[in-house]
Amino acid sequence: MKGKILLTIACTLFLFSKITFAQETKTKLFEWLKSKSEIDIKEITYSDNYNEAYEIMIEQPVDHKNPDGDKFRQQIFLFNVNENSPVVIELDGYDVDGKRKNELSQLLKSNYILVEHRYFAESTPENKNWQYLNIEQAAGDAHRIIQLFKEYYKNKWVSTGISKGGQTTIYHRYFYNDDVDASVPYVAPINLAKEDPRIFTFLNNVGDESCRHIIKEFQRNALAKKTEILPIILKKAEADGIEFVIDPMMAFEYAILEYPFYFWQWDDNCAGVPGTYVSCEKIADYLWGLKFFDLYDVKELKRIESFFYQAYTEIGYYGYDITDFNDLITEVKNPTNEIFAPKEVNLKYNYESMQKVYEWIMNEGQNFIFIYGEYDPWNASSVQLNGTTNSIKMVKKAGSHATRIKHFNNEEKELIYSTLEKWLDIKINR
Repeated sequence: MKGKILLTIACTLFLFSKITFAQETKTKLFEWLKSKSEIDIKEITYSDNYNEAYEIMIEQPVDHKNPDGDKFRQQIFLFNVNENSPVVIELDGYDVDGKRKNELSQLLKSNYILVEHRYFAESTPENKNWQYLNIEQAAGDAHRIIQLFKEYYKNKWVSTGISKGGQTTIYHRYFYNDDVDASVPYVAPINLAKEDPRIFTFLNNVGDESCRHIIKEFQRNALAKKTEILPIILKKAEADGIEFVIDPMMAFEYAILEYPFYFWQWDDNCAGVPGTYVSCEKIADYLWGLKFFDLYDVKELKRIESFFYQAYTEIGYYGYDITDFNDLITEVKNPTNEIFAPKEVNLKYNYESMQKVYEWIMNEGQNFIFIYGEYDPWNASSVQLNGTTNSIKMVKKAGSHATRIKHFNNEEKELIYSTLEKWLDIKINR
């Protein structure tokens, strides 16, 4: 018994000494971070791929053209391997947390920086002046972060992002092309109109005709039975604490109009679409399970209102074609998503911005690997390459919005790996 007690004491002292040593021994990176007056840091947990991790709030100008003006704090997360390894910087399009894993960072065994987008969550200025939420100002945020951390990490840099984050990655390169050595945007559209009509054409042709017919029949059936289905939806909404930002029947119609986009973006399982014989309860369960109605919840719309501002002032989005449902639609008179944009600001769309980016990608955008899924509706407004640059576009056959490098076949992955190796002068373990 005495031996067990002594062993327990010894183990406790050993563990305490390890914790104390970790607290008292600060790394080179920690000391470097602490020396920067423009950032505040907090140590966080990390996976086995890294050896240090920090949540960082960095001071940014609200307007990069007036660096002495108002400031805000932008949230980023840093995961360290070592100062001599490459850096993958992920430019997100929304809010972020520090628990995300990044495919590219794991592939390259790199350091990893995750950046929250301005005007989202923790990275929102106190005075939310909407005029400074645009692609140039967000690119300025990324530029300042990269320039700061290049003082410590002097190896190759790769920028990346997914969906709106992929867009943000492209926009950053448009304004600050030399900041990084290569970029890998995933499933990133470049919309050429406030509501890009290419989405309609895509949805009318994607997949096979029989599946598209099943989807349309489901939409018509749900709309025809909406007065019976909606009360069931409202009970579910009350139970889950969802408060509709618009009239509930209008929200229901919007959800049914949204269905084909959602289906091809994430699912493409035609066998799972409820048939016309299915009960209203089953249809309601199916729709609720898709988390459709979260899109029209007051809390969710508040969380992403900055996205809708950007969509309807600069980066574009999509609306709905109601041609096949005019006899069933009663509430959605103008089938646009613009009604979800902030109400207190004048929305003036910049038609030139995306056209300039689109043409720059084709003619000047070097060292990009663009990743898309064939069935993802955002593939409709994907980048187009004409062979002028060395960039490549990879489209996963029948792929969705969840398409990643790991989903390609071996031959396609080899092209991605060898291209990155060439541009970054590194060796990727197969």
